[in-house]
Amino acid sequence: MADDIDLRIDRLDETGALARVPFQPRLVRPGGTLSGPTLMALADAAMYAVVLGRLGKVEMAVTSNLNINFLARPRPVDLLAQARILKLGRRQAVCEVSLYSLGAEDDLVAHVTGTYALPLVKI
Repeated sequence: MADDIDLRIDRLDETGALARVPFQPRLVRPGGTLSGPTLMALADAAMYAVVLGRLGKVEMAVTSNLNINFLARPRPVDLLAQARILKLGRRQAVCEVSLYSLGAEDDLVAHVTGTYALPLVKI
């Protein structure tokens, strides 16, 4: 799906990840909003990036929970996701993602929390 929505990782460092889905009219649902699956895919990919960015390549790191609160209609511009790790343990990583429209960083489109199940890793 990442290729299908043209998902990109703009930044990945020790503080987190910034991911982007460029605006595409085909991702807009009736009523003029980006589809929920697009928002969820962006958030999940941003969490995956921040986890692998911290741990390196981890076989079988998988989403075990994703909770999303839709807060506002995204603008017809690129959608951005700022992800960070809240807690990294040996068996799971708990993450937080803020989704917002390009140019409107203070107006959250959605707030996401999620957990990645990890194989036993050394932290």
